Amino acid sequence: MKPSNQSNADDRAVSPVIGVILMVAITVILAAVIGTFVLGLGDQLGDTAPQASFDIESSNDTTVNITKTGGQAIPIDDLVLSVDGERRTGVSTDLSSENWETGVTVQFDNSSSFNGGSDSTVQLIHDPSGNVIFEGTTDLVD
Repeated sequence: MKPSNQSNADDRAVSPVIGVILMVAITVILAAVIGTFVLGLGDQLGDTAPQASFDIESSNDTTVNITKTGGQAIPIDDLVLSVDGERRTGVSTDLSSENWETGVTVQFDNSSSFNGGSDSTVQLIHDPSGNVIFEGTTDLVD
């Protein structure tokens, strides 16, 4: 007489197949997570540029006036002014608060001339992410 608690030969093959599939899935997931951090892709996810819109109102050879017309508030210390592809250091602003809010015009003032001319390209660069968040043209003449 056969014992009734013996397994059928077909039932025994299912368990190892499921085990192998689960082990392969776990290995692939772990490899993806570790690879993301090793390649540094995890650090770049947080550095996104803010979404905002701007308009150049008026400019001369030492100042550029830009109005923020929409979007989220931006810390003014995170922005760099670029004129004709050249980043400007030492540019001061007349903004009294830390964040640039919608509807506020900021005057970017350079102690020396911007050396621009007619149709100079002005860019605002979000320094933490390195993305240009605004690009416009203006006349930087006396």
